Amino acid sequence: MITFVGAGPGAEDLITVRGQNLLKEADLVIYAGSLVNPGLLSLCRKECRVYNSAEMTLEEVMEVMLDGEKKGQKIVRLHTGDPCIYGAIREQMDELDRHGISYEVCPGVSSFCGAAAALNAEYTLPGVSQSVVITRMAGRTPVPERESIASFAAHHATMVIFLSTGMLKELSAELIRGGYEPSAPASIVYKATWPEEKVLRCTVEKLAETAEAAGVKKTALIIVGEVLEGEYERSKLYDPSFTTEFRKGKTNE
Repeated sequence: MITFVGAGPGAEDLITVRGQNLLKEADLVIYAGSLVNPGLLSLCRKECRVYNSAEMTLEEVMEVMLDGEKKGQKIVRLHTGDPCIYGAIREQMDELDRHGISYEVCPGVSSFCGAAAALNAEYTLPGVSQSVVITRMAGRTPVPERESIASFAAHHATMVIFLSTGMLKELSAELIRGGYEPSAPASIVYKATWPEEKVLRCTVEKLAETAEAAGVKKTALIIVGEVLEGEYERSKLYDPSFTTEFRKGKTNE
C-alpha cells in the first residue's frame, strides 16, 4: 500500500495522529524536501529508506514507488500541508492506476489554516465574506485566464494566495486592477507554524515593500480581504433569538 500523507503546515506536532503512525510504520518515505519539516523524519524507523523528492523527477519518484511496491513495503509519500492543494498528486495517482497499484490519502492541515491561526483570523466573517479563494499568481507555470488574480479580486471574497511571494509588485497591481483599493488590508505570513514564523500586516499596495523590509522572499502566504480588520455581523448561530435544531430562539417582549 502507498499512502499520500499531509505533513501539515510546518510544526512537527501539527501532523495528524494517523500521519504520525504511518511514518512510524513506513519502510520507505518519499518527502517533499523543499517544504516539509525534516524533523518529521525522526518518526521513521532507522531502517526506513528516505528520499527527497525535491531532487527527483516524477519518473524517478515512480521508479522508487514501484520498486518498493514489488518488495511489499509500506510506502509513505509525504507532502506539505494537505496533498490536495498544489501537491501534484493526481499525476502520481494516475501512474499508480496504470500499474494497478492501490493507494490512499491521509489528509493534513493546510498552511492556509496555519496562516489563519497565526493571524487570529476568521476567513468567513458574517456580512463580510463567506467564501475563500485559494489561488496563485501565474509564473513559470501558467494559470487559466479565467482564474486570474484580478478576476477573483472582483468578488472581494477572502483571498489566500500561494506561491507568489516573488511577484508581489505584480500581485498588488492585479489585486488593484480587480477592484481592491490600494489601502485594503493584507497580510504576509512567512512559514506559518514554523519556529521562524513571521506575521506581517500591511495593505494591498504595500505588499512588496513590506516583504522586502522583513527579508521575506519565499515560503509565505498572502492573505487579502476585509476579514483582516473592520466590522462584521454577529453570527446567527449563537444569537439568542435564532432558532436552531438544538435550541429554541427567545424573543424580547
